[in-house]
Amino acid sequence: MKDHFQEETVASPIPEVAPFVGSLSAQNLVLLSLAVTVLFFIVLSFTRKKSKSRGNDLLLLGPPDSGKTAIMSNLAYDQTLPSHTSLQTNLAQVVLSPTKTLRVIDVPGHPRIRDQFREHLGDAKAIAFVVDSSTISRNASVVAEHLHHVLHAITSLPPTQSTPALLILAHKMDLLKSGASSNSATSVAISRVCTILERELEKRRASQSGGVGMESLGADGEGSEMGGLDCSGPAGGTFKFSEWEGGEVYFAATWVKVGENKDVEKSSGEDGLDGLKEWLNQVSK
Repeated sequence: MKDHFQEETVASPIPEVAPFVGSLSAQNLVLLSLAVTVLFFIVLSFTRKKSKSRGNDLLLLGPPDSGKTAIMSNLAYDQTLPSHTSLQTNLAQVVLSPTKTLRVIDVPGHPRIRDQFREHLGDAKAIAFVVDSSTISRNASVVAEHLHHVLHAITSLPPTQSTPALLILAHKMDLLKSGASSNSATSVAISRVCTILERELEKRRASQSGGVGMESLGADGEGSEMGGLDCSGPAGGTFKFSEWEGGEVYFAATWVKVGENKDVEKSSGEDGLDGLKEWLNQVSK
């Protein structure tokens, strides 16, 4: 008769593993901490740069009848398409060069829907605020109030978001009686728009510091104060675009041919939107 022996399984002892951190010297711990910190900031910086470079839209903003839709159709289709005051956003793709394409978003200027531009700020590379330079003296307070909304929105962007380049476009310069050359017409249109808007924005800034209601300066029923008009100039100075703390403000003058009513003749190689196109190529680099 065979003897049966019960085999006894003996578990092998599990070797103890010393913690990695515990095996490091104090000097190595310091070096490891520094390496982790540097890596963290590199990743954070890369993430911010990536988020800041994503915008590729041009927002066309401005009051009704300033010429935004005509500008967009000329940029996209090289012709002025029939248009009228719109209550919906228009979009088009504009090819600046074989390697540069922008999406143009024309936001209506009606007071009740003009703030829709805020929905597109996250993807905006540039903003062109279009002003009718031939009528700015008649509706200056309304145009300045609209521009104030835009300046306030730009200065309210979070630090992680790239600030879009801002151009104030003195449009319809062909309707100004300024002299013989297109260069003089450009200077007159830009100077006119800049001077009038600076004066009106200073009125708005002064009214806020003095507690005057904004409704009296053309606002459409809004009672809250808006910022966005701070300047880096001396205390007590007036509002200047050149000193605006929100960033650099560019100016250009433009026109497009609508029918046959045009005082500035189009010479060989000249385009009424040259100033805008040059600026777009500059900010798209």
